Amino acid sequence: MLLRLVCMALLLAGRGETAIARADDSKNPRRSFNLTLEHDGLTRKYLLYVPASYDGKSKFPLLFNFHGFGGKVAGYLRATDMRPLADEENFLLVYPQGSPLNGFSHWNAATPSRENKSDADDIGFVKKMIASISADYKVDPKRIYACGYSNGAFFSYYLGCCLSERIAAIGSVSGTMLEESYKNGKPSRRVPMINLHGTADSVVPYDGKNGLTPIPKVLSFWALQNETRTQPGTTNFKSGRTKVRRLVYSDAKGTAWIEHYRVKGGGHVWFDLDLEGSDANRLIWNFLSGHDLDGPRRKR
Repeated sequence: MLLRLVCMALLLAGRGETAIARADDSKNPRRSFNLTLEHDGLTRKYLLYVPASYDGKSKFPLLFNFHGFGGKVAGYLRATDMRPLADEENFLLVYPQGSPLNGFSHWNAATPSRENKSDADDIGFVKKMIASISADYKVDPKRIYACGYSNGAFFSYYLGCCLSERIAAIGSVSGTMLEESYKNGKPSRRVPMINLHGTADSVVPYDGKNGLTPIPKVLSFWALQNETRTQPGTTNFKSGRTKVRRLVYSDAKGTAWIEHYRVKGGGHVWFDLDLEGSDANRLIWNFLSGHDLDGPRRKR
């Protein structure tokens, strides 16, 4: 699968870092830090948000949110702003910046090969961010999560396959697994996964195309990895006039390891949903935070 061609298709078809208007970039600037680190011969950048409740006494979860192909942190933050949620739920939040590929920022979501035109070591970049942030803040090493949009979601799946010993759970919005990850991915442990995807996504089609794995196959991949029942429980919702079906894959004990939100008519966007009071950000965090590296967390 030609990663470059896939990424260019994402750009030409419209990145869709959604037109949802959220908080202003300047909100709480004293708790938003634009940081850099040197990795693999490049100066890599990321935004770290520290919630007001952080006092250095307790360990906090850490959540990465990766932008789509061609994206910039500032614009992606405006579209998917999780800072209010970080304040409410007490977690450290990171918006990393991808490195250039033919002039466009991207995430390398595949292993080195003749077909992969990217040589960015983004797995190493994530490891360095974890180490750097953990050196300055009290991070709960069992509660490090990754989510993303489009190409950033591709990368979140790749992290779930290649860095499962560090990443507790993953989330995807309008993204899928590259064919290589789908065929060769071997997580070392169960990795819980939440996925939101529209049936009318023309960029990353629900039924797949050209090396982009169909969403039903993605669900089957993670159901097998997480040893769940093959048949999910289903619940239907409405967000305004939009119909949404939730599929939940649970194990024999009733633990939910996979949640999928199938948005009827949904396009290639970070979804603006209201499902019984929960938007996309809330749905993702509620699911991810229910797990750590040891498995499902006890409800408090």
